[in-house]
Amino acid sequence: MVSLYGCNYSKRELLAHVGTLDQVGGVRVLSLEDGRAREVRVARFETGSGFSFEVLLDRGMDIGSAQHRGAALAWASATGAAHPAYHEREGLGWLRTFHGGLLAGCGLTSAGAPCVDDGEALGLHGRLNHLPAEGIWVDGGWRRDEQGEDIYEMWARGRVRQAVVFGENVTLTRRVSAHLGDSRLFVRDVVTNEGFRRIPHMMLYHCNFGFPLLSASAELVSPSRRVTPRDAEAEKGMESYRTYEEPTAGYAEQCFYHDMVADEAGYVTVLLANRGFRGGLGLGAYVRYRQDSLPCFTQWKMVGQGDYVTGLEPANCQVEGRDEDRERGILQYLEPGESREYQLEIGVLDGLADINALAENIRSRAA
Repeated sequence: MVSLYGCNYSKRELLAHVGTLDQVGGVRVLSLEDGRAREVRVARFETGSGFSFEVLLDRGMDIGSAQHRGAALAWASATGAAHPAYHEREGLGWLRTFHGGLLAGCGLTSAGAPCVDDGEALGLHGRLNHLPAEGIWVDGGWRRDEQGEDIYEMWARGRVRQAVVFGENVTLTRRVSAHLGDSRLFVRDVVTNEGFRRIPHMMLYHCNFGFPLLSASAELVSPSRRVTPRDAEAEKGMESYRTYEEPTAGYAEQCFYHDMVADEAGYVTVLLANRGFRGGLGLGAYVRYRQDSLPCFTQWKMVGQGDYVTGLEPANCQVEGRDEDRERGILQYLEPGESREYQLEIGVLDGLADINALAENIRSRAA
């Protein structure tokens, strides 16, 4: 069944009402044509529930803008979704083209702060976010779910490759999907070392939420066993890491490491809840991921003027640089021919009842 506009429809019932499913939802490929975003291909998803988002096919198949019933969910930076040709790799140059967006991928062989590791100069957050995809397949179709019901699924699938002569040859095959009538999306990544040497492997999912979901009435709800400040600046904000202020002049970013408690199936769910949205109607967004593949989690709190954003960042690494992970003995590797799979779910909660129910469930795990 497909749930649309408060009613449930079978496949035959829904098809009887429309000439094409494009009338109520679907996915299509577009190309941006202005400014530094010129020639960036986009897969635009419309789920029919009010939830829509864009996959940036030429930016690591990351997710750019996202909305729910007219309200923006993701932070959009001033740089825009620039073409990867504008990427400045050295040092903090990544920030020159950091579009924000609902998801910015960081990896594949490095993530976190710039550093020099094993004689190699590494820029902020690696190369993944600026690698164009190839072998792209954007489509949709009917299938049966686990209960035997017909659902309509739409997807964008492609592969990005990070390679260098005499160095790494690693690919990421990504599939982003959503269901008609639903208000969530799924990301499934498979990273494979196609080379013949052991390589470092760092993977971080930089999920960026902004106004109006993010506001002074927003709260982070997480199954945190322990929370640790990244540095002295974050130490100042330990008492208020769960809440967010109005845009603040001169604010310095704060990052917090969370030691999470997974559920019985091995998943961690983190919620950003805004119970004051639209006069108390409420709006929330959650990130769900497998803890065995993504054991680390960083909360990025940045409530500066213009840079008003929070990042919820599951990862297999910390954010202080590859050299630091190596020093701590937590740096992960891919052997020749080895693959790793990652799964991520991002969803929207519309209304206090759903927000409070999920928040209670999350808190019960950390109790």
